[in-house]
Amino acid sequence: MAEAVRHDKTARQLRLLSDALDSGRLGPVRRMVNTLAPAEIGNLLESLPPDKRMVVWGLVDPGDDGEVLVHVGDEVRESLIADMDQDELVAAVEDLDIDDLADLVEDLPGAVIDQLLRSMDRDNRERLEQVLSYPEDTAGRLMNPDVVTVRADTTVDVVLRFLRLRGELPDHTDHLYVVNRRHQLIGWVALQDLVTRDPGTPINQLIDDELESLHVDASAEQVARQFSDNDWVSAPVVDDGNVLLGRITVDDVVDIIREQAEHQALGAAGLDEDEDLFSPIRRAVRGRVVWLGINLLTAFLAAAVIGQFDATIEQIVALAVLMPIVAGIGGNAAVQVLTLMVRGIALGQVGQSNATILLWKELRVALINGLLIGALVGTVALLWFGSWPLSLVIAAALVINFCSAALAGVLLPLLLKRMRVDPAVAGTVVVTAVTDVMGFFSFLGLATVILLH
Repeated sequence: MAEAVRHDKTARQLRLLSDALDSGRLGPVRRMVNTLAPAEIGNLLESLPPDKRMVVWGLVDPGDDGEVLVHVGDEVRESLIADMDQDELVAAVEDLDIDDLADLVEDLPGAVIDQLLRSMDRDNRERLEQVLSYPEDTAGRLMNPDVVTVRADTTVDVVLRFLRLRGELPDHTDHLYVVNRRHQLIGWVALQDLVTRDPGTPINQLIDDELESLHVDASAEQVARQFSDNDWVSAPVVDDGNVLLGRITVDDVVDIIREQAEHQALGAAGLDEDEDLFSPIRRAVRGRVVWLGINLLTAFLAAAVIGQFDATIEQIVALAVLMPIVAGIGGNAAVQVLTLMVRGIALGQVGQSNATILLWKELRVALINGLLIGALVGTVALLWFGSWPLSLVIAAALVINFCSAALAGVLLPLLLKRMRVDPAVAGTVVVTAVTDVMGFFSFLGLATVILLH
């Protein structure tokens, strides 16, 4: 419901913005754009064709430029950065949090990176270099090294004086981290305890050491799962020696979850989630033609199977009418199972330990659905063509293809994952190829054996 409201709001903003741009009145456009949050501005920019996008980008408050760049896809970001000069880029990104800056820095021109590093103080430069030293999509790359730490041998009033001297806290700070002299994590203290306890209370009496921390090498998926399972607002990141390196906050995790959802939805169609909606035709063609070519190969494979039974089809024309039903419904059944598997793998719910149980369950579901749908289609075929043998053939073919769909939907994603191929991207092409081939082979093969002999 909330997602639908957000999409309606974006559509309304886009309509108002387009009307204002078409009228040539840039004053209202500027006021409208700069009442929005950076994420909303980024969403609108992605929704505009390049000519209007660059006009609106020029009207965005320079103070929001860096945050907007964080919230757009790679292709759109590339075009926006290309429209900015070196000084504008440095001014836009120099005040970003370290974790956000780490997301952007590799997209910046070399001269801008050099100037940016020279403009940073030593501590922030070292923090940025530390974050960039970790692989992408790991906790180390996602974390912000800016954390507030305290010692266990102090008291509440000392910590509160320290916070007042500090002047401000990082966003989404709900805990202060307690460390020893080697900066190893001992536990954390909730802010609510600091403001509600007696000033003389020792910190070591308030330490919570039961909450889990994240290892610096944990994957982005593991981070998102931990936040979802534990309802965290923030979480510390540690290394093998339990040394506190930084923290990850819920706003970063929301971005991870959204990116994963987009990746699964677009990857199933062979599309890149970072592709610009209005990307140049040549780039769009280059990005899509590979998967279309793979689809074409699988189509030729299915056509080769049909070609083996051309004599059967010539004698029984009804087969040509019914063939798409067998392949189409089987493909839909396979995609249903595949979607469940991809989701389960992403959430860590599916693995070798429970794959056999899951396969057996899906085979039984497929058998029941195949019998039900087969009976229905067989009845329609009987009424349409008046042939009992033909109705039995298509019913049996549907049962076989539904079971093939279950096998492919469960086993192929696990196999692709083991081969380090993303099942969200490659899975749909492979499982539909299996059901097309098996559907045509079982239907035409049974027709050849039963109807012509």
